[in-house]
Amino acid sequence: MTTVAAVKMNAWVTVADYHFPGGWQPETPGARTAGGGRGAQICRQLESGEILFFNGVPFDLPADDLEFLLSQTQSESRFHKNISYRPLKDALHGASAENAQRLRQIMQRYSQRVTAFVEDFLAPYAGMLALDFASFRPLEERGRDLPLHKRNDLLHVDAFPTRPTRGGRILRVFTNINPTQPRIWTTGAPFHQLAPRYARDAGLERFAAQSRSPIFKIRRSATRAFRRLGFPLADRSAYDRFMLHFHDWLKENSDFQNSGARMRSEFPSGSTWLVYTDGVPHAALTGQFALEHTYIVPPAALVEAKLSPIRVLEELAGVRLA
Repeated sequence: MTTVAAVKMNAWVTVADYHFPGGWQPETPGARTAGGGRGAQICRQLESGEILFFNGVPFDLPADDLEFLLSQTQSESRFHKNISYRPLKDALHGASAENAQRLRQIMQRYSQRVTAFVEDFLAPYAGMLALDFASFRPLEERGRDLPLHKRNDLLHVDAFPTRPTRGGRILRVFTNINPTQPRIWTTGAPFHQLAPRYARDAGLERFAAQSRSPIFKIRRSATRAFRRLGFPLADRSAYDRFMLHFHDWLKENSDFQNSGARMRSEFPSGSTWLVYTDGVPHAALTGQFALEHTYIVPPAALVEAKLSPIRVLEELAGVRLA
């Protein structure tokens, strides 16, 4: 018998001493120091499973750009829910042809400005972040007809099928640009508390055995060889394979979905938040019109590496997974 989750309000920690423009106000001693001070404290909070919240936008987001984004509509699709921008290729995907050029320019500016903010705000990560995709999310989350594994309203941790991180962490920056409505999430216990309860039941030992398998190592070597020839194959470590499986397993698991304490957060119009979505189980219940940027943070950049999902899983499995 499952227990209905207790729901508490607002999972975030408000950042009050960083503002746009100007950054740290007043200048906080050690705020931009990679090895300690405020910058390390902020990173430690994120890595331990906190959501960092700004009651505003801590980077430049021009009114003209916002007005254009809010004028866009995206037809409902079971497969394309976002307009995505790939900064390393300066490429836009998912937009109609007549709006693509303007949207690409807006998303390019957004990517550049939010990245400058992240590297200043999270000083220990500066110079080590890997840029991933940015997205504009014009669809209302509530009531969308999606396959179970694609549903955003079920608690899950993130893993990318086509972009394995091999132990890097998934950091995401969200801004609710809806002029009137909040974006509502629920979140659960962080990964270092979640995994000891559920990872073995989800089959961690099987994926750990794969990491020791000579056949698995040969397959990965072959994958790398094909990638060098230009074939778009994903080089997934045992860690990536487990995290993809765990993402689906959590969505399928009614005991997990219905038990344990939950936090409900209503992110108001014009607010911004940062979260490690590989480490914080989350579900988007409602919300329309949001901007999001993803970064991959390598293990070497982390302040509390022992709390990262790969280290937690390796400790449980007793074997290296990537």
